[in-house]
Order: sequence, then C-alpha cells, then structure tokens
Amino acid sequence: MASTAPAFVHTLPAPFAPVPLADADSLPPHPVPELITQGAEALVYRTHFLTTSTLCALKYRPKKSYRHPTLDARLTKGRILAEARVLVRCRKEGLAVPAVMGADWEAGWLATEWIDGQTIRAYLDDYLHGIDDANVVAEQQEELMELMARVGESVGKMHEIGIVHGDLTTSNLMLRPKNKSGRESSAYTNRDLEGDVVIIDFGLAVQSIQDEDKAVDLYVLERAFGSTHPQAENLFPEVLRAYGESHKGAKVVLKRLEDVRLRGRKKSMLG
Repeated sequence: MASTAPAFVHTLPAPFAPVPLADADSLPPHPVPELITQGAEALVYRTHFLTTSTLCALKYRPKKSYRHPTLDARLTKGRILAEARVLVRCRKEGLAVPAVMGADWEAGWLATEWIDGQTIRAYLDDYLHGIDDANVVAEQQEELMELMARVGESVGKMHEIGIVHGDLTTSNLMLRPKNKSGRESSAYTNRDLEGDVVIIDFGLAVQSIQDEDKAVDLYVLERAFGSTHPQAENLFPEVLRAYGESHKGAKVVLKRLEDVRLRGRKKSMLG
C-alpha cells in the first residue's frame, strides 16, 4: 500500500513510542512505525504489536488542543469503543474484517490485524489506467466481474448483520490474495484478483437496520466508482447485482438507492 504520510510525525504512546536512547542498548530493536495515512481525527500506522513478528495497523487519535480535555477524552473513548465493537461483531458474524488486537482509549489508540494485499482502488487503477493494451483489459474482464461480485457480497453481508460503514469507498475495500494452494499469502502481484475482499476502516461505522442508511452506503460507493474510476462504471452494476442476491431485504435497499440517487442529482443541480 502506497504511503501518503506527511513530513512530520506525532509522538506515539506506549507501547508504540520509540525506545529512548538511554534504554536502546538494553531492549531488543523495534522497527519504527510507518505512517500510512492521516485523516482529520486519526493517524494510521503500519507497525508491530507486542512482538516484532506481529504486524498491525495502528489507528491513533491524538489529543485535540482545541477541544475541552474532558470532551476530547469522552469523544475519543466513544469512537474507539464503537469501532472495536463493530469489528468484533463483524468477525463474530463471519465477515472478513481486521481482527482487534488491542485498544487503549485513554491513550487514544486501536490496534488491528494488518491485512496483506492492496486496496480495490489500487487493483482497478492497475487494470484500467496502468495497462495500455486494451486486449489485456478485455481478457481480464471476467476476473474483474468476479471481483466486483465478491465486493457486492461482502457489502451485502455487512448490511445483513446491521452494520453501515459510513465511508464505503474502493480505498476501504482490500483484496487479500491467496496463493495457488488456497492459503493466504503476503506474496502477490497487482494482477492476481483471487482472494478475499476485506472491509477496513470502520471509524464512521454505525449499527443500523435502516434501509435508507444502507442505500446511502451504496450511493457513496457508487460515487467513488464514478469519480475515481470512471472507466469502471460498467463494472459497478455487477456489485449491485451481487448485493441484491446477498441477503433478504437487499432488493428493498436497492429500490431505496434510486431515491438517494435522485436526491443526489437534485443537490448537484442546485449546487
């Protein structure tokens, strides 16, 4: 996954903080956390949890000096606990999401399983923008359609158990490849489309059974396809087809999606 890290680095809390120089000789070496991306509320690092052999994704929410300390602490705790609970529930229901490894809401961090692979966005970019030979793209159309079906099935499973993502884009959908033996493998190529679709980043997720909320989730994903991958707009109907067959009630959500689209078009026209 490509890094979009800024030049500066926040001081991380224990146990992820760099080892002080005075203790460096007495403690085993620990790789420096790699800042992957930064949002308005949190920073995401690729680092290790407890041992150097256990990779994890660390989401760290620094203290916000512009907020009252009590309010800031309450918001941080609520958001970390909410995300952890959603992930635990998803795992319990068999949905492919990162496992929760640890959390400390007072220190402001949540550590989850590191997912080997790349985002669906990266795979689509590779197929639709990075390949000049149109014949190659045509040959891979069937594989792309199968991948889109797995995306639709995964989103459908998430909605079936009453989880709405809140930021459903191709950057928050990952493909965890498998080698030919069917076992998970960290060795992959950008053009290997076999594997499991894993949904990540549940920082805005809520537990909801409302068809409207689920339809908005789909609309956000549809807009992501249209804006980020305009050449892939013909692929998105396959996502919706698989979604519609994923669970009881999916057809109702798709009908509600039509209303959400209409409101979105009106909003765009009015500015």
